[in-house]
This record gives sequence, structure tokens and C-alpha cells, in this order.
Amino acid sequence: MSGTPTSTSTTNPVEDPPPASTPAMTSAATTTLRNIDMLRFATAGSVDDGKSTLIGRLLYDSKAIFEDQLSAVEETSRRMGDEYTNLALLTDGLRAEREQGITIDVAYRYFATPRRKFVIADTPGHIQYTRNMVTGASTADLAIVLVDARKGLVEQSRRHAFLVTLLRVPHLVLAVNKMDLVDWSQARYEELYEEFTAFATKLEIPDLTVIPISALHGDNIVQRSAHMPWYDGSSLVHYLENVHVASDRNLTDVRFPVQYVLRPQSHDVRDYRGYAGQVAGGVLKPGDEVVVLPSGFATRIKSIDTFDGPVEQAYPPMSVVVRLEDELDISRGDLICRPHNQPHVTQDIEARVCWMDEQTKLRPGMKVRVKHTTRQARAVVKDLQYRLDVNSLHRDESASQLQLNEIGRISMRTQQPLFVDDYGRNRATGGFILIDEASNRTVAAGMVVSGA
Repeated sequence: MSGTPTSTSTTNPVEDPPPASTPAMTSAATTTLRNIDMLRFATAGSVDDGKSTLIGRLLYDSKAIFEDQLSAVEETSRRMGDEYTNLALLTDGLRAEREQGITIDVAYRYFATPRRKFVIADTPGHIQYTRNMVTGASTADLAIVLVDARKGLVEQSRRHAFLVTLLRVPHLVLAVNKMDLVDWSQARYEELYEEFTAFATKLEIPDLTVIPISALHGDNIVQRSAHMPWYDGSSLVHYLENVHVASDRNLTDVRFPVQYVLRPQSHDVRDYRGYAGQVAGGVLKPGDEVVVLPSGFATRIKSIDTFDGPVEQAYPPMSVVVRLEDELDISRGDLICRPHNQPHVTQDIEARVCWMDEQTKLRPGMKVRVKHTTRQARAVVKDLQYRLDVNSLHRDESASQLQLNEIGRISMRTQQPLFVDDYGRNRATGGFILIDEASNRTVAAGMVVSGA
């Protein structure tokens, strides 16, 4: 049984923008950092499947923790009566998490190998913290769903796999954990492999990989495990280092939401006018013809500047300053795109939303504020079309409201037009959040299904 992906399609990768250097860095070190790209991934799965232990193992084996941190974890492990160093304590930082032995909040951690840098979101497994899992996975390039080899696929495993596909995370790894507790059984691994791949046929998973591991002992984490010679796939870290993510970004549709207008007042650059923001799609180059929304005025790109100086092209997720040949009235919330490749400019939005608020419920007729890229607008929820049961994938069209952690499809109308793409085409211009105007709380995360 191979652990290789069921389907893969890649193109030549485009590297992430180089990190800013510090004066203390040598030129060799700076050059090395510039050649390392970044992978964002989230861990998910049911309670006690070993997510925090896995992250702790990755941090420990990559030497991304300090000696005093390790000493504190060893001391806490002894105080809790553990006979081993509980690496899960590296990420379960809240006191409630340590007391209950569960993950509640989304813990972000960072580590690096000579090949790639990593940002990890350790998300909760409890059903009541589904909103936290959605938050952690919303910006991920890859998701690792863990299952306990003894328990197999449980309801929450399927729920998180579905949410990963709903959020359009392009790469999914099923990590069959605690193989040491089933005597490294190939038969058990193959049973879970077949069960999950059969379930995955109901979902839209472009790239699926299955890896048997033991996070507690480090088997198949950094090095191939001697306990599982029947597994012929790569270790988890080797896969994370080599999976292609640059080709997952939308390099076709130019989308540049303006975040800030730069007008320096210094005497040398008094005539400087630039538009700062993060490239949300496509490739921008000096000389390109562009149009600015919502005005519709056309112009050309004069130059593209970064902290390190001018560049010849900009692509996601670079943060740059774009200068235009003509002086146009542009402000925060406007969007620069191609004349013949524009997003939907609309006030009528259809979207799937995950309700995240404990104090209120989503009901037709309620008023909210929409934050979409760098633009905000007031909106009213016109209709709740259905509530989705993420366990059975059943659509309840009789539902009249959404409450905490529930997902549904809505239609809403905004006071001002938004510039949206389908979420499946561009996660940056297809995603948004809903904010309660009275309390300023974020109450929902949304994914545009269509704009018309």
C-alpha cells in the first residue's frame, strides 16, 4: 500500500517573496533565507487524536524550541504524572487546555527546515470549537487530519475533512496516528486507508496523501520508520518540504485591493503617489494596462516598489506599492485589475457562512457589516436558503436560523458594491467576514458562491 497522493498536478513553482533582512544578517544568510519558501498548514481531527503532540514533535525534532521551554515542559509533565515528556504542552498553552488535556484555542507555531519555512495552526477537535478550526484552516495551503489508529474514522474526522474541502484547502494529508498502539499493523492501516478514500470520493479533494505515523515516538515524522517497512511513502516532514503549493495560487486573475495610499511629504519625493496592498491574484508588471474599480478608469502600471526596492513583477502573496502613470482618485477599498478580466461588481451576494457567535443567531432580515478584502459595507441578510449538516451533508431547507458553529447558504444585499470572485477560484477575493455593528464582534466567516 503506497502513501503517495491519489492525484497531483503541478507547475513550476513561484517562490514567496523574500523576507526582509536585518543588519545582523550576513549576505550568505540573507541569500539562503530568500530561497526558502513558506507553507501554511493546519492540523485537524477528533479529540485526543494527537494533534498537539504531532506539532510538539515537529517543533522538537526541528529544534524550534528553546532549552528553557523544553525544561518547563519536562517539569510540567512530571508534575502531571506523565512518564514521558508531553510534547503536546508546547502548543496547549492555555491553563484550561492543560487541565482538561484538550485544545481550545487556535495555536500558531513556526519552524523551519533548510528547505522551507512553516506556519502551523493547531486547531481544536471539539465540535463546539468548529469556528476555531475554520479560522485556522481558512488561510492554510495544506491540512493534516489525524485519526487514532485504534478508533478509526469518527464523526469529527469526517466533519473536519469536509470543512477542509469547503474551505478549498488544496492539499489534504490523512495522518494515521498511534500506529504503535496497534502493533504497527499494516492491515489496520490499509483498512483505514480504504475507508477514508471511499469517503473522500464524496468530497472535492484535489490532492490526498495518507501517512501512518506515531507522533509520540517520532515514527515517520522526520525519518522513515523502521517499525513499518511495508510503508513505501515519504515521511511527513519530507512530504511537507516537497509538496508544491505555488501552483495553487491564482496567477491568472489580477486582483490588487488597495489598502493604503502613500503620499510622502519629504522634499525629495513630494510627487510620489503609490498604492500599498497585498496582491490577491495574478501577476503585476510595470507597463501593464489596468483598470481601477469602482470608477472604471484605465491606466498603466508605472512601477512596483517593495521595502527592498523596485521589482519587475508582483504576485500573491507579495505586499507591494503600485504606482500608476495617471493621477486617479483612488482610495482604500478600491481594486486594481485587468480591463478584460474583472471580478463581479455586485451588491447581491450568495455565500456559504459559518456562524461563529454565541450571543446571536443568523436570521433573515438581520443587518451586519461585511469586511471583504480592504473594503467594508453594510448589508442585510435577505434569505437563509438552507442549513448544512456537515456530518450527513444533508441540506435542511426548512431552517430559519443559524447558531454557533452551524453552516448554511445565504443571500445578502450590500449597501455598496463589492468586487468578488467565486471562493473556489480565488480564496482572497471570495472570502469575507460578517461583523455585528452594535458590538463589533466577528459573527461569521463567509465564502462567496456566486455574485450576480
